[in-house]
Amino acid sequence: MDADTDLASSLSPPDPIPCDADAHAISRRGLLIAGAGASAAVAAGAPLDAAAQPAARSVPSPQENLVASTRVTLTVNGQSHTLVVDNRTSLLDLLREHLQLTGTKKGCDHGQCGACTIHLDGRRVNACLTLAVMHEGAAITTIEGLGTPEKLHPMQSAFVRHDGYQCGYCTPGQICSAVAVLDEIKAGQPSHVTPDLSARPLLSIDELRERMSGNLCRCGAYSNIIDAMAEVAGVPVPGAGDRRPA
Repeated sequence: MDADTDLASSLSPPDPIPCDADAHAISRRGLLIAGAGASAAVAAGAPLDAAAQPAARSVPSPQENLVASTRVTLTVNGQSHTLVVDNRTSLLDLLREHLQLTGTKKGCDHGQCGACTIHLDGRRVNACLTLAVMHEGAAITTIEGLGTPEKLHPMQSAFVRHDGYQCGYCTPGQICSAVAVLDEIKAGQPSHVTPDLSARPLLSIDELRERMSGNLCRCGAYSNIIDAMAEVAGVPVPGAGDRRPA
């Protein structure tokens, strides 16, 4: 009986407002409806007064317009390039993403593997560790600029003859470093294993191995890489007779 009474009450029209009641007063039924509507709006993530507000025009956040960019001109493999780049762009990303020179590889992106080694103003650097905008007017040589398939650089030819690669991913960085190592020794720059810092470093296998220690080869082609470098440098390699002849 009670259930029938409740059902009848819920279906009955609202009680008439007494004549002496405040015209702005809200009924109990109206309060419940308003409360239910507000709860639904909050659950949907909308502000309580969203329905009462006109639609505001979307205004971009001021932070969206604060991406700093700089115009930079570089000479890459003998060709001049002028680009406008985000100031946060690394030299590696500029070469790969903006100039499509994908021979330079992105390995660790932390300067630990050497896969991104290039020549910057005559010195080898890890391109992932330096920003492009820091090198306005610089001259850059990548693996594409050392030689071509029709006319290989002597170091590239030596790598082919001595199997100085396996998967090939680290090979561009290895070759760029190998060329720079011979130039460093020729210029008299000492290394960690140079016995006398006041004398010119010797062109030895120990020097080659030490100077190439920053270039990792996960395939383990280190001995063949040293063989290739030694051939170009004209240095005899101990035990080379047990390896593939040049």
